[in-house]
Amino acid sequence: MKRRDFFKKAAITTAAVGSASAIAAPSVIARKTYKWRLVTTWPTGIPWHQTVLHFAKEVNELSNGELQIKVFPAGSIVPAFQVFDAVRNGVAEMGHDWSGYWKGKNQAFVAFASVPFGMNDVEYSIWLMQGEGMKLANELYGNYGIIPLIGGNSGQEMGFFTKKPITDIDQMKGMKVRTVGWAADILKNMGVSVVPLPGGEIYLALERGVIDSAEFSTPYITYPMGFQEICKNIMVPGWHQTAVQLMFDVNKKAYDKLPNHLQKILHIAAEQTQLWDMTRSEYYNGVYVEKYKKGGAKFNKLTDKSLDKLRKTTKEYLDGLRSKHKFLNKVLESQDSFIKQYANWKVLRSGVSDYPYKMYMSGYHYE
Repeated sequence: MKRRDFFKKAAITTAAVGSASAIAAPSVIARKTYKWRLVTTWPTGIPWHQTVLHFAKEVNELSNGELQIKVFPAGSIVPAFQVFDAVRNGVAEMGHDWSGYWKGKNQAFVAFASVPFGMNDVEYSIWLMQGEGMKLANELYGNYGIIPLIGGNSGQEMGFFTKKPITDIDQMKGMKVRTVGWAADILKNMGVSVVPLPGGEIYLALERGVIDSAEFSTPYITYPMGFQEICKNIMVPGWHQTAVQLMFDVNKKAYDKLPNHLQKILHIAAEQTQLWDMTRSEYYNGVYVEKYKKGGAKFNKLTDKSLDKLRKTTKEYLDGLRSKHKFLNKVLESQDSFIKQYANWKVLRSGVSDYPYKMYMSGYHYE
């Protein structure tokens, strides 16, 4: 066979196969697009709104647009403190919040948000992702037809803004203070009047004298809210919230309608958002502490005696709750077990921390 005849025959054969394949190929089936609404407890001015937008963007990109999530800040569909019920009742497919807001439903919700003198952001992430945390969270949220997903952790909060410097916790007696979660009850037991307000209402309450003091979050999260314009003193450390664990709430009925690969994408995007929120907050905390100082804010550290008194009061308060709430006790037992085990490593590694050289040599050895 001549060379040109060989290639001519090969070309005809290839074309025939291609035509047959084209005829035999099934038509492409268009994938269904899911459009969800996500309500939050945050107004747009609080950086956690950006955390939720980040999550929604990740889900959209990972799913190639199959699952599109539109974010609605506090008040746009429901008020901040109605987010949980909105998801539970199917008003929205998802929510984002700090679960301590829901202690009226079950005290155990607070344990997944922050425990006074409890775990920090790294330790919460370890307990949730490697320990029993998410297993227990699913057990709790499942009672309400909701699936929880981790949604960021901004680390230890800064402390309480006050007009006068406070270094002794007894100085807060008789004051009207904004705080939430278990810290609210602990301070009430110490003679403090507590006013639980959403973050977006704190500035006006301080300005109008409705409250005398307030805490909200980390330096980075709180600085843009402007409390330092009214209260130049900040009582530290943030004993009341050593972490700010956030959660996504997913309506289980909506979740069950998703194909498996989209369910998996929700979990992947949530874990990625946990890391993204942690690193962003910790990076900017140091930046914003400098801004506080340059603006004339004063940081007043509680005495060791006050911290010991708060620690003791906290234990007594939590022991009382644990005796009344079986599932809460189960969750805190899991946390206590992890904290005890992890302390073995914390003790061994202590003494080496990344302070600037001059600070280290002057005695700053421990974090």
